[in-house]
Amino acid sequence: MERILPSIRVMMVRLSTFFVLSILYAADPQQLQLTSKAQADFDRVQLAASPVLADTTNCVQSQAAALPVSTPEDAAQLYYRRGYCTLAGAMITGDNREYLAAAADFDRAIEAWPARSRKALKKQAPEPVPGALRLLPVLARLHASSDDAARKAASHDITAALDASSCTSNLMPGFQCEQFRQTGREWLGWIALGENRLDDAARYFAGGRNTGWPEWVEGQRLFQQGRYSEATAREELAISLWKSGVSRRLGPAPDVPVALAELGGAQLLMGNAKAAIQTLNASLKAQPSNSHALFHRAMAHEMLGETEAAYADYSMASRTAFASATDLASGEAHLYRGILLYRRKNYERAEDEFSSALNFEIPQTLRADAQAWRHMAAVASGSCESAREFLDRTLPGVSPYFPREEARRLATACTTETKPEYR
Repeated sequence: MERILPSIRVMMVRLSTFFVLSILYAADPQQLQLTSKAQADFDRVQLAASPVLADTTNCVQSQAAALPVSTPEDAAQLYYRRGYCTLAGAMITGDNREYLAAAADFDRAIEAWPARSRKALKKQAPEPVPGALRLLPVLARLHASSDDAARKAASHDITAALDASSCTSNLMPGFQCEQFRQTGREWLGWIALGENRLDDAARYFAGGRNTGWPEWVEGQRLFQQGRYSEATAREELAISLWKSGVSRRLGPAPDVPVALAELGGAQLLMGNAKAAIQTLNASLKAQPSNSHALFHRAMAHEMLGETEAAYADYSMASRTAFASATDLASGEAHLYRGILLYRRKNYERAEDEFSSALNFEIPQTLRADAQAWRHMAAVASGSCESAREFLDRTLPGVSPYFPREEARRLATACTTETKPEYR
């Protein structure tokens, strides 16, 4: 009996080893099959000029299937691939949830990165997390957010990722890594542009080809210099590049209707009212709620002597600004209504509207205009002396859209005979 038990134990150990080896042998082909499919599905998405949704979905699913049977050393790459394919799908559907899911997978890839270094030779230093991989969750979350403040706050993370390392990892091809880095620089340019830091914006956008952003920044620079004809040419080129779809979709998306409204304003200032109306019509067709575009179109109609059309647009600009305002409190809306009343020669009511514009929230670029319009209405209504002084003081700060020459003529013709002092 004592001799039989060791034999049984040996047999049991051998059987146990057999079953374990059998399971491992069975698992290896399965793991190989899942890994191969995950690689093939990823390559299909990565190599496609324009991936299709079915391929991105298959890729996400195959990476997910390979993860449970993968080693910790391979997890970072699989999370990166799943995030990449999820991001590619989000760029097709525009679904914010998919952008956030992609960002979460890129975060997991970064978290799993230290285990990847175990595959390296012992004498090699651990491979740092590629800067491009650090960029990807930031870029994905930027697309999921419509909050400009949150987007601007991302500039710190983008800068840190760009400074992290160069494109030396085998996680992705070098050219693709550099594309991601250039996209990060474009977002920094977009943030600088929103803050009117045109020199910084031009520097960040400089490396991009056919994105439209360098042309747009140059157009803005020329506009600020009062060179409206040259500004128009550069802005038209930028918009044509944006419409052609050449710019990469992972970078900051241009707001073409707003850009068209600005282009229409530049055309107006260069004296081409007909072209301005045509451009502004295109802007408003895409975005009817753009009160500033309506305001510019009103000015263009006025320039052409189309008085009733101008009045209608001033009125519509005011109503549109009110409709989009918080609690119907809009300094911009009061400004447009005041201009309409002024053009109808109802100067006292116009002055009240301009005062209201200054009492409510109003873009800083319009504040000086509202002040000048208020003083101009006071002068027109007969309160000459002090009102004229205030008007003269505000004119240097007004926008190019304020009628400076008209104000100067009015101030010159001003007398003190009609009404008492300006209050």
